[in-house]
Parts: sequence; structure tokens; C-alpha cells
Amino acid sequence: MKERIREYVIDYFLTKCQSCTNKGKIRNGQQVAWFECTTTIDDVVSGSAWYYISCGVCHTKAVKGPKSLMCKKCGKAEIAGVPEYLTKISVYDKSDQAIFVILGDAGFELTGHHGSQLVANHFENIGDDETMPVPQALTDTIGQTHKFLVKVSKHNLQGLIQSITVTKILPPEVPEDNANAPEPAEILEPVSEECGPTMSIGDSSGEGNKRSTDSVEPEAFKRVRSG
Repeated sequence: MKERIREYVIDYFLTKCQSCTNKGKIRNGQQVAWFECTTTIDDVVSGSAWYYISCGVCHTKAVKGPKSLMCKKCGKAEIAGVPEYLTKISVYDKSDQAIFVILGDAGFELTGHHGSQLVANHFENIGDDETMPVPQALTDTIGQTHKFLVKVSKHNLQGLIQSITVTKILPPEVPEDNANAPEPAEILEPVSEECGPTMSIGDSSGEGNKRSTDSVEPEAFKRVRSG
């Protein structure tokens, strides 16, 4: 699956995009493309936090200040932190497997729960001394098949960014003729325009804020296509 996304991106950027640099494909000097792909969730990746604390205004990752949380992007020394999804899921289709990163509103579309709600419920029941595990609302998605809108850029091809970021969970479509409809695992369609919001996660090391696809680097595109 990730190899087919790679093939679409290569075709898109090396052919179609050579003459479309002024058609809304530039974001912070980088060309990006969106693709729809239908895959099944195999697992929710554990071992790292499934959420981050964001600025409630710009959704950039909040940083610790002397007395409270701060937002470098907004320039505010005191903000109210809001938990947002930053969840890695393992997905597969008939041909391959990959790691997707679920951010912000895409997490709500997947689970039906806001990240802040899940975090609040946990600490209300357990307390502040326990590390929060992956919530049931996320593990319940294992085995589900969804149509994802994913975002990739040239940097994905160059190996600088190895994340496949999900910007939206698309609603299921009912085909007019089920007999002629493609099987879900075989659907992979390029999208000409961006759908859904793009989250930002700041860099707390002081290197500046980066877009979510620059700061989240799950283990994806492990195998280099040959032939």
C-alpha cells in the first residue's frame, strides 16, 4: 500500500506537478499531495504517547514555561493546554502494511470522542499518578476498515519525512452497483485539493514550529521499492 502511494506521489510530482506550482499545491515552500486510500486498522501503536498538549488557539504543541504552559507560535506566556490526538496506527490492505498518524479532528472522526474528553475521563477515574494507556475508544477501532485522506510530500520520497499523516476520515460510500465496485483494499485515489484541517505541532527544542508531517516520524516506508 505504501509503495502504491509512493508510485502515485512519484507520478504526481515528477509529471503533473512540474506545471502546477501556482495551483495551490505549495505550502511553506513545499509541494504536498493528498490521496484517498481504504485500509484496515491492524493495531494501535503503543510505547509512545497517543496524544499531545496543544495550544487551544493554534493547535501547536505547548511548551512548559516558568509557571504555566506557553505557546511559541502565538507568543503567549500563559495558555490553557488542550489534549489533541497524536496517535500512530498500523494499517494494512491486501498488498502491504504501513503506519498512519492520526491528528486532531481525524481522531474524533475515527473514535467519536475528542482527545480532551478521553484524557479527562481517565484522570477523573484513575488520578494523576498513573501513565495513561491507549484508551478503549482507540483499541476498539482495531479491525475496522476506513477510507483515509492522507497527506504526503516530496520529502516522503527523499526519506526526510517517513510519516503518512491522516488529515481526515472520509465517510463510507455506497456504490451504485455492488457487483462492479472495487474491493475496499484496492482503492487508492489521488485528490486534487486539500480536505480537512491541517494540524501543527511545534518544536519544543527551540528550532521553531513545524507542520505536523515534519514533526511526526513513525516507522513507515521501511522497504525501498526495487525494480
